[in-house]
Amino acid sequence: MKRIPSKAEILQWISENPTQTAKRDIAKAFGIKGAARIDLKRLLRELEDEGKLQKRKSSYRDPESLPPVTVLEVLAPDADGDLFARPMEWNGEGPEPRILLTLKSSDPALGAGNRILGRLTEVKGEDFTHTARLIRRIGTNPERVLGVFRAGSEGGRILPVDKGSQKEWIVAAGATGGAKDGELVEAEQSGPKGRMGLPKAKIVTRLGDPTEPRAVSLIAIHQHGIPDHFPDAVIAEADNAKPAPIGKREDLRDLPLVTIDPWDARDHDDACCVIPNADGGFALWVAIADVAHYVTPGSELDREARKRGNSTYFPDRVVPMLPDILSGDLCSLHEGVERACLAVEMQIDGAGNKTSHRFVRGLMTSPASLNYEEVQAAIDGDINDKVAPLFEDVIKPLYACYGALRKAREVRQPLELDLPERQIVLTDEGEVQDVAFKDRLDAHRLIEEFMVLANVAAAETLIAKRTPQLFRVHEEPSQEKLESLRETAAASGLQLAKGQVLKTAHLNRLLAQAEGTDNAELINISTLRSMTQAYYSPDNFGHFGLALQAYAHFTSPIRRYADLIVHRALVSAHGWGDDGLTPEDEAMLGDTAKAISDTERRSMMAERDTTDRYLAAFLNDRLGAVMTGRISGIAKFGVFVKLDETGADGMIPMRNLGNEYFHYDADSQTLMGGDTGQIIGLGQRAIVKLVEAAPVTGGLIVELVELDGKALAKGPSKSRGKAPRRKMSKGRKKAAKTARKVKRTRR
Repeated sequence: MKRIPSKAEILQWISENPTQTAKRDIAKAFGIKGAARIDLKRLLRELEDEGKLQKRKSSYRDPESLPPVTVLEVLAPDADGDLFARPMEWNGEGPEPRILLTLKSSDPALGAGNRILGRLTEVKGEDFTHTARLIRRIGTNPERVLGVFRAGSEGGRILPVDKGSQKEWIVAAGATGGAKDGELVEAEQSGPKGRMGLPKAKIVTRLGDPTEPRAVSLIAIHQHGIPDHFPDAVIAEADNAKPAPIGKREDLRDLPLVTIDPWDARDHDDACCVIPNADGGFALWVAIADVAHYVTPGSELDREARKRGNSTYFPDRVVPMLPDILSGDLCSLHEGVERACLAVEMQIDGAGNKTSHRFVRGLMTSPASLNYEEVQAAIDGDINDKVAPLFEDVIKPLYACYGALRKAREVRQPLELDLPERQIVLTDEGEVQDVAFKDRLDAHRLIEEFMVLANVAAAETLIAKRTPQLFRVHEEPSQEKLESLRETAAASGLQLAKGQVLKTAHLNRLLAQAEGTDNAELINISTLRSMTQAYYSPDNFGHFGLALQAYAHFTSPIRRYADLIVHRALVSAHGWGDDGLTPEDEAMLGDTAKAISDTERRSMMAERDTTDRYLAAFLNDRLGAVMTGRISGIAKFGVFVKLDETGADGMIPMRNLGNEYFHYDADSQTLMGGDTGQIIGLGQRAIVKLVEAAPVTGGLIVELVELDGKALAKGPSKSRGKAPRRKMSKGRKKAAKTARKVKRTRR
């Protein structure tokens, strides 16, 4: 038996491991077992009586310590120009911690009185106790404008990028921030608004050339009309929010509910844990931030969240649905701090079937915020120091439960598309450093499967309790689109079953046939394009893609308004409080469903346009390069080629397709040379040369070098006028008939 540690050793270990403070964690760290735990309990009680530890349920924390993520107030710079901050909440008896801010060049300018959300690192041997890395600035709200600066004799003016705005802004000589004529700038209102004359602005960020990658997402935000400025009343409500008390909530603080997110995640709205059952099954817990507690019906926050509909994500920034103090702090399940949540406990049998579930409104404390890569590395045998204390009791049960759920998934057969997701990697200066395809790890699939199951449980509960809700609906493809997909498959030598009720299993068999062949990407893209677009509705039409009869979005209320509505419905259905679904909410469900379906599409378009512009900027210095790809679209005006390396779509204008006239067939989505009979259709391999890249529009122009390993056939010179109608030869008729078997998939 190992010796009992001293009080000093216990305090030091708790200080070094602020997220692992349960008695069992301390015992495990010092190798204390059996009867020796009684002595450990006695030492902990003495430390508590001495005021050196505070007990919170079954865990201990140093009352003189700060949580890893906390809200800070920025102080005035010291004599050396360094910025320090103080914690907004400090309950210790010792001196208030002094915190040094470590800012990057890309961080916004901060001044005395600003409030920020910071990630702390404790330091020793300095005249400050911690360093803090900026997560987000909160609590400030001057009106902002994005535009092109035009210099004048005394300062200048800003011409907004937003086409809908005719209002210019005056910039005084001392408020230009060094901006040059023609630069894209971000400015904020300076001084009170006047009734007459142009508003005054102070330039806060110089973004340089409007065509530079760093400006791309801001342009998309304004072009698509995405609200990126919170009104003062909304900020005021958010600033007045306080942490939720335990009250009548179920105490979940003993559950090891960990968050697993991308390494650069700015908020954490879902957490999970698994408790193995004696019968070989599992108790799967999924806890979601209780946004409904803070964003109540009819409030300013509620109106703004409904207007935005969802958060919008760009490579360099996020336009959040909720103000930072909520999305990044009170509604974010940071490690080591108490957070209000709505949680579902689901009983899973050994075959992966959900046998029962129950929802609770609770209070939780996450022991750790983990990322996908470190969790996957741990299960693969490379365990880091952060994951190590959680590996046996937390991580391994998660994967065991996922293993069972995969069995049920194989029976259910949701649609299994294989479409790699692009990731734009930026430098600190906003330049495109790389374009990569994200790895799909079991850690990603695990969280996705848990979230799908929690969403199903929410829909089923509200149906059973006859409570109105918003469903996530995905209807099956139309017969026209299915027939087109069958033709595409047939042209690739594959087969899609016909004459029976379509199931996702049939589509999965088609995808399996294509796997590993040259046509795999074409079949995956064609299958995706044959699908209808998912949307929100108060009526349940099922979810075809997931092969589910009822599905609702419950797991992301920080970033989706639909999930907030589902949370309110659960609050009402269980009688948990007066912040549930109101009669006004119910009456507006249809309008709300349409509004947030529209904002979702708006965000998707803005994100897509931004990606296109970043890709064009990335390829701008590779003009003349030869690249491989595949024909991904056919139009009257030209051909689209999806490039292998980046996934970007380059266009070959019709005028660049050899010397002959090409006939466009909309039904078969092909082009046919009027003289040579050359067929250009979807899925063909192509080698192209990059001739133009336009970062402002995101356009790429390429020139066809080879098609299916052969140079494009050359016809006679094109006439200047419209191509004359000619009688088609038997050979060309046969070629056209063959071409029509290729499916139109680009819509």
